[in-house]
Amino acid sequence: MYQLLADTDDFLVVDKAAGVPVHGPSVAPSLIEQLREDLHNPALNLAHRLDAGTSGLVLIAKNPTANRNLAQLFAERAICKRYLAISQLKPTKKQGWIIGDMVKVRDGNWMLKHSRLNPAKTYFISAALQPNRRLFVLAPHTGKTHQLRVALRSQHAVIAGDERYGGGAADRLYLHAWQLKFHYQGQDFAFKVWPKSGAFFADEALINLALELEQRLPEGV
Repeated sequence: MYQLLADTDDFLVVDKAAGVPVHGPSVAPSLIEQLREDLHNPALNLAHRLDAGTSGLVLIAKNPTANRNLAQLFAERAICKRYLAISQLKPTKKQGWIIGDMVKVRDGNWMLKHSRLNPAKTYFISAALQPNRRLFVLAPHTGKTHQLRVALRSQHAVIAGDERYGGGAADRLYLHAWQLKFHYQGQDFAFKVWPKSGAFFADEALINLALELEQRLPEGV
């Protein structure tokens, strides 16, 4: 379900497995329920959320004060997040900003619009990993529901395994929370974790290509 990567006075960082819900009712225990039970701390709270199908880094507040402080950092866009995704489709453009308002449509899905009243903002860069398989490094500047999935769909490059948004069937949703970087209580923190499941993520070329794309991200993204 998860691997504990860091345990400080104020927060935990865990690597969540794909398919595990972070909260809410489900047949199996959610991530936060399991952590509260395992660590005997009912005060634990999610500082942010991932879709059940998304694997990778999750930040957990250990007390109410830390929860408020971390929420403020997220609100101020002071926490840098990087995601990895794979699509079997070629995007409209290879890199750049995806910006637009998100509106809810039928069946709990979301759609990106051209308007920018309260827009979702994502920068991405991509390169071919294999024929008909493309790796994306995603840098979200907002944290809206299904933001990255909808952003890539808007570029006609639905994430592999994302059947909700028209992607083909796969052994998992190919979206992974790869990096978290932030400054907290006078200290810098940086976490990076590679995906541990999924045949496409097991490609030997993935690590080098991801690091190369990361280096090519514009300064300040």
